[in-house]
Amino acid sequence: MPSTYTVTELEAMLGDLESDLVERKASFAGQAPDAVRQAICAFANDLPGHRRPGVIFIGVDDGGRPTGLEINDALLLKLVHCKTDGNILPLPTMTVAQHSLHGHNVATVTVTPSDSPPVRFRGRIWTRTGPRRALATAQDERILNEKRRHGDAPFDVRPVRGASLDDLDLGRFQFLYLPNAFDPDVLERNDRTVEERLAATKMIVSVDDPTPTTLGVLMLGRKPMHFLPGAYLQLLRFDGEDRSAPVIDARRCEGPVTEALNLAGMWMQAHVRTSVEFGGTTTEIRRSTHAFTALQELVHNAAMHRAYEASNSPIQICWFSDRIEIISPGGPFGDVTVDNFGRPGRIGYRNPNLADAMRVMGLVQRYGAGIPLARRALQANNQAEPEFEVDAQRVSCTVRTRPDWPGNVPGLAPDAVSAPPPTGASAG
Repeated sequence: MPSTYTVTELEAMLGDLESDLVERKASFAGQAPDAVRQAICAFANDLPGHRRPGVIFIGVDDGGRPTGLEINDALLLKLVHCKTDGNILPLPTMTVAQHSLHGHNVATVTVTPSDSPPVRFRGRIWTRTGPRRALATAQDERILNEKRRHGDAPFDVRPVRGASLDDLDLGRFQFLYLPNAFDPDVLERNDRTVEERLAATKMIVSVDDPTPTTLGVLMLGRKPMHFLPGAYLQLLRFDGEDRSAPVIDARRCEGPVTEALNLAGMWMQAHVRTSVEFGGTTTEIRRSTHAFTALQELVHNAAMHRAYEASNSPIQICWFSDRIEIISPGGPFGDVTVDNFGRPGRIGYRNPNLADAMRVMGLVQRYGAGIPLARRALQANNQAEPEFEVDAQRVSCTVRTRPDWPGNVPGLAPDAVSAPPPTGASAG
């Protein structure tokens, strides 16, 4: 991430009136000092996730035109004081400089995104929404808190206060999880207690503190939604191409992650329609509306990467006549950004321990393979690549119905079975 910009880059930014990385002030008088501090706070919070410094230009109007303001040492010291006067906490990383842009002197304040958001100005959190500043909503604050914790212990191994061992299904742990996680001979020779095994697999905090972790609640919880209200999948089948169409099937898949995903898989499999045609030989031609393995990979991927802390929303699977939309709470995380989402080699695990537990249970194959495997399965089924819409709050994936499925081709009826005439039958 660059900490400074070249003069050419600054000149381009100065003229970009729609950029949410730029603030312009004609002077540093009146209400401008507070507005500049609010802008510093907003750029430090970097809610959109640009991971690029924001720039405040002093001495230009809203249209990017120089005002002729005198840029002197006294002004630059006042701008530096914005960082050190104690009104913005935690202290932002910023530089103050004088530049000659398009032949005019301008002061710049360049603010680097903070590693420890949310950053507050006089106790209030400011963010950037398009070309304007705004006070953070409760949802914005949750997202900023999650960004701060990216460098701390992952949320999925934090204790769920209020939960106890009684809230975990220990039978599921001993008879389903452990045999997949360890060789049976090792388990037989191992004389550790259940609590020691739970702690070793990060299902509880420790033997001395047997409080279930988020991972434990998600994998073994009797009722995960009691502690994580958004930990379920909402499945909706519409009889049409938008949400105004009648809902012809609805399902809510709850319980431990493995159970919820298995229920969702059975629901999706029941809605995938396949046509069977016989040509001039006994060879069957099968066309499915959707590649089930691709849907499974994408839904499992959503459950693995979604935000369980920053949102109480469920994963939504909305099935329309022409497409399926999989909507997952929580935007990109870690090294993954809005700009590089879905690119090979870009991996950021919001829930790294949940990812490993899902691998143990056979719900995912290997790290970073979900989207590539889904793309391959869709291609094999003659479907378009998945379409991703990504922002700070959610990831939406759209999978289009196979275009040559008989239900989409005039003259071919869905679910039709066409076979050669029986032996000895007349052509008439």
